[in-house]
Amino acid sequence: MSGFDCFIGIDYSGAEVPTSRLKGLQVYATAPGGLPTQVPTPAIAAARAAGVTGSLPRYWTRKEIAHWLIERVERSETFIAGIDHGFSFPDSYFRRYGLTDWPQFLDDFQHHWPTDGDFVYVDFVRDGSLARDGKAPPPGTRIGDSREFRLCERWTSSAKSVFQFDVQGSVAKSTHAGIPWLRHIRAAVGDRVHFWPFDGWQPPAGKSVIAEVYPSIFRKRYPEADAVCQTADENDAYAVARWLAEMSGRGELGRYWNPPLSEAERAVAEREGWILGVG
Repeated sequence: MSGFDCFIGIDYSGAEVPTSRLKGLQVYATAPGGLPTQVPTPAIAAARAAGVTGSLPRYWTRKEIAHWLIERVERSETFIAGIDHGFSFPDSYFRRYGLTDWPQFLDDFQHHWPTDGDFVYVDFVRDGSLARDGKAPPPGTRIGDSREFRLCERWTSSAKSVFQFDVQGSVAKSTHAGIPWLRHIRAAVGDRVHFWPFDGWQPPAGKSVIAEVYPSIFRKRYPEADAVCQTADENDAYAVARWLAEMSGRGELGRYWNPPLSEAERAVAEREGWILGVG
């Protein structure tokens, strides 16, 4: 597949609330044939367009990132965005709670973990404070074990379980914070975005794609990023955007759309999701 106008890398964070400006939220993007640059927050972009200078919000919020992606779709831009958090849960979770597909999972998860609320911390759901306020079901009604892994995580050397909270390098909090925003984007744009691989392993030509990525796979490929990136989070977003652009430019993205899975493994991955670049 080719024809993307833009390649986007998003390093994610599940800290604080969706309206918090977080240093760990970084967005880099590039056009075909270019090198990734840091994408300014909407406030900075608007101020620059208006010729306004002064102190402006440097860091993104989770809510802003979701709406920024929606706006790009509404402008009929064709992009591929790689986001650094889990998009789904292990098949064991689906079986435990009687879930059959990803759209059902999204609705069920957001009901139990409404972490897209403006003032909702992930930990508010975990510790039951949101339930005590009547804004979520009791804690423990939708949980997993840190020993549960998705197939794509077992295919890597270091990816952690989406249920492993409170350890260095954990993706659990960002995953629990980010999944409701995938649902939000999907509800806003419908089938104008292809959520890979849930909407199919081969994205249609001319359609934007949002996929899960794991920056550790790409990070060491681009040591020159140190000259333009100030933090590890920036470096991760840069590496994702650059890898997507390079693979597309070489005509190699197609091989990553279709990892070498058996039919049984593919059926599981259509619920669990897959990490683009693993395979």
